[in-house]
Amino acid sequence: MANANSAQAKTQFGYRRHPDQERSGANVAEHPVVVVGAGPVGLSLAIDLAQRGQRVVLLDDADRIGEGSRAICFSKRSLEFWDRLGVGDRMVEKGVVWSVGKIFHGASQLYQFNLLPEEGHKRPAFINLQQFYAEAYLVDRVEQLPEIDLRWRNKVIALESRNDGVALTIATPEGSYQVHASFVVACDGARSSLRQMVGAEFAGQVFEDQFLIADVKMTAAFPTERWFWFDPPFHAGRSALLHKQPDDIWRIDLQLNPDADPIAEKQPENVRPRIERMLGHDKFEFEWISLYKFQCRRMARFIHGRVIFAGDSAHQVSPFGARGANSGLEDAENLAWKLDRVLRRLSPESLLESYHIERSAAADENIRESTRSTDFMAPVTKQEARLRQAVLSLAEDTEFGKRMVNGGRLSVPSVYDTPLSSGDRDDWRGGPRPGASMLDAPLTEQGGGATYLTDVFIRQGTRFTLLEFGNGTAVDVPEGVGTIRVGGEGGLVDARGLAGKRYDAEPGTAYLLRPDGYVAARFRNAARPALDAALARASGLN
Repeated sequence: MANANSAQAKTQFGYRRHPDQERSGANVAEHPVVVVGAGPVGLSLAIDLAQRGQRVVLLDDADRIGEGSRAICFSKRSLEFWDRLGVGDRMVEKGVVWSVGKIFHGASQLYQFNLLPEEGHKRPAFINLQQFYAEAYLVDRVEQLPEIDLRWRNKVIALESRNDGVALTIATPEGSYQVHASFVVACDGARSSLRQMVGAEFAGQVFEDQFLIADVKMTAAFPTERWFWFDPPFHAGRSALLHKQPDDIWRIDLQLNPDADPIAEKQPENVRPRIERMLGHDKFEFEWISLYKFQCRRMARFIHGRVIFAGDSAHQVSPFGARGANSGLEDAENLAWKLDRVLRRLSPESLLESYHIERSAAADENIRESTRSTDFMAPVTKQEARLRQAVLSLAEDTEFGKRMVNGGRLSVPSVYDTPLSSGDRDDWRGGPRPGASMLDAPLTEQGGGATYLTDVFIRQGTRFTLLEFGNGTAVDVPEGVGTIRVGGEGGLVDARGLAGKRYDAEPGTAYLLRPDGYVAARFRNAARPALDAALARASGLN
């Protein structure tokens, strides 16, 4: 079987002894942040913190980027986050861009959908990109940042919580050593050893149906779309999925019986006939084969003292809907700015509780959607099977039937439960509400150059930013808050009117954006006292 990682420039990294290993006793090294796990979430979190000026130790118990494509589907929101980290262009240039999905029942197409039907966004709805590429590009970025100390083959084997931080014991090929950290962030995956060390449960549901993943290399004329089948002729009674990846690699998911032998099913000689029936030919090679069960689980609390959990270590969902990696990246961008403010003593440590509140609610929503998808794709009872059949039959002729079909509803940005400010009246006709992520729009610089709102936001750095739609009078902003002005004297030009439309802008409309690009508050006429109150609330100062 071919090795999918062969296309990478660098996959394996050598262990290096660190000066921290020479220290012991009262001389143990002290670090502000230790991140455990160099997957997409841990790498992205470390980069975000480093760009905010924080020094980060990043530990991984392996010495290589993981094999196999694993997560492949990254959302527009993740790409905008990666733009802020300086790696978005590489991801999109390598990735396969798509927005159209098609749902089939048997041999017939039920309907198709477009996840980004409107123009004027810098990034597409989704790209397909093998996880090992994403990790490689993130590691390259890490190596450009002296604030990050990435240590391969460093495995945390013991953890002791203290009032002012955490003591870690770390095993290496040359023996173990200790470090102390003000905060530890566990990004060490679904089998998190740190979760076990703090004694936390991982509660939820494990579904019995199994799914076979086969990444195959072939030349095919299929469009770059997401195709999902219920009861296809080549795989009767089950579900199937087809996605294109870079390098002429195609991801195929096939639902198996709950009692299928996982060892036997993964053997290439047993997988090949299934793929041949699906494709109608044998002109392909295997790149990677795996098998998984749906799991929808999460920790009760994402914060245990000064140990914080993110990504799969905190929550796990089924892969259909691309909610796993994308929700983990949302964890990282939510946590980074809050942890930075706490470390700088700009906000109290209680601000971190908002990370748990917001991201655990997001995990609950993802688990609900994932569970509904699983129940529809793999009905357990006769009643569930009859309901699915009725819905699929209705979908052939009715719009409401199509809306009930669930082939893994795709990841969307989380919307947090955020208190409305006194300036948030009830007559908003649109625009992102407080707790929603900012919307992109095309703009024109005063000099005539084209840009996007998300790029202008990046130029504001790592701070709160006021997005204001000009009426000739500049808003008095609190110290340290950036400004983006659209319209008015000296402002960016909304030549196509899309920014104004997407933000339901009238003269004097303003949005206070958090450092992660989420709306903290919005105003029809922003006055300084209201801005101060919204900023204090979002910063955890009241």
